[in-house]
Amino acid sequence: MAKLSRRFAGNAAGAFFVDTTCIDCDTCRVIAPASFAEANGQSYVHSQPATAEERHRALMALVACPVGAIGSSAKAAITPARAAFPERLAGGVHYCGYPSERSYGASSYLIVRPDGNVLVDSPRFTRPLVERIEALGGIRYMFLTHRDDVADHRAYARHFGCARILHEADLVAETRVVEHLVAGEDPVVLSSDLLVVPTPGHTRGSACLLYDEAFLFTGDHLAWDPASAALEAFRAYCWYDWQVQTHSMERLGAFRFTWVLPGHGRRVHLPAARMAAALARCIADMRATP
Repeated sequence: MAKLSRRFAGNAAGAFFVDTTCIDCDTCRVIAPASFAEANGQSYVHSQPATAEERHRALMALVACPVGAIGSSAKAAITPARAAFPERLAGGVHYCGYPSERSYGASSYLIVRPDGNVLVDSPRFTRPLVERIEALGGIRYMFLTHRDDVADHRAYARHFGCARILHEADLVAETRVVEHLVAGEDPVVLSSDLLVVPTPGHTRGSACLLYDEAFLFTGDHLAWDPASAALEAFRAYCWYDWQVQTHSMERLGAFRFTWVLPGHGRRVHLPAARMAAALARCIADMRATP
């Protein structure tokens, strides 16, 4: 729970605040950009909610914060905010919210589809989210993009009986219970609308999931940088091999997609031609970065 005694001095005057336990994971800024911003490695309330919708979004950020760093000095009904997750983005794709501190606030997603829903990476296992996922049809598969963002995968697998999918190169103590392993660097067809694209680099076993030839779930391989309005890879957070990650990015150029949905960093939706151009620019920047 956020505490007024730890309220960050930069917060705008008013009920909502961020306290000094913030880990700067970007969750609140993604959910409620009208209210939250970042300075000096910490989120803060840059503008108190001015409308009912802004207040709702701020409360969504409050319940989603992985470390409970957001609070309100005024009494707030949070049930509607809890019920807002998973939040539909487009088609059958939903943003789960409720990121885990164990994955440093990484985003996870639920794909609702007739042939069985897919959870991409793991959010916190929390009752409001679990009940909403149950109402949406449960989980058939859990695709883990890499070893870092697995969070509460064991609890979700136990509860929903879903089969987990991970590249074998990212098997560690926490992931040795995974049911289905992907091997090598060739794309793997899971079904007519689901394709696993191995993209080693961030970790040795990083992989993307392409859904419906439109939605690319990238884990920590690729994200959108709103400041530069460009796709980016994270050189400082490449745990395995930057050159290998660059080659993996080049292979993504063979696929058509209009959405990039990362674990860390911002998601983006662009026309296919603009997305291809943005990817080409990202690759050029990576080649120029030692």
